[in-house]
Amino acid sequence: MTVRTTWTVDYACGHSGERDLSDRPADKRASFARWLATKDCTDCWKAARDGDRASKEEWLATKRAEEAAAATEWARKFDMPPLEGPVKALDWGERCRHQLVTAAHTALVLDGDWDEADWGRVEEQARAVTRAGWWIDQRDAEGTDLPELLEAATDDDRGGTENPFR
Repeated sequence: MTVRTTWTVDYACGHSGERDLSDRPADKRASFARWLATKDCTDCWKAARDGDRASKEEWLATKRAEEAAAATEWARKFDMPPLEGPVKALDWGERCRHQLVTAAHTALVLDGDWDEADWGRVEEQARAVTRAGWWIDQRDAEGTDLPELLEAATDDDRGGTENPFR
């Protein structure tokens, strides 16, 4: 006698359905059918997943809009020039610049031992870097690294490299 391949599964969501388990080894079909009974059916699972995805997308869109508004207000308040680059990169670059410069100000001035004169030099260098891609590339940098990064980006003598033989 052969082990059946089609099982009726009563799912946790309340639906029932026939499942072809012929792709499973015969000795694993019963346990897999029991496991399936603890889950939602495919339709309910997809509906729940799509609902979660929609709510995550809404949350992310709201968060990005709040970050963009904060970055725009910050740039206006501190006279930061508009960034240049592809349209798709501009908002992202603005957010990255805002996050990195505010993290640097917190670490160096508020929590550190820098005064406003020291910070003013960093702020001027930040104004000189207007390429959105540069700010995006630095998005994972520590705030304390910003002065060195800006020095490298604005120092024409070194050619943008730490290699002294270049």
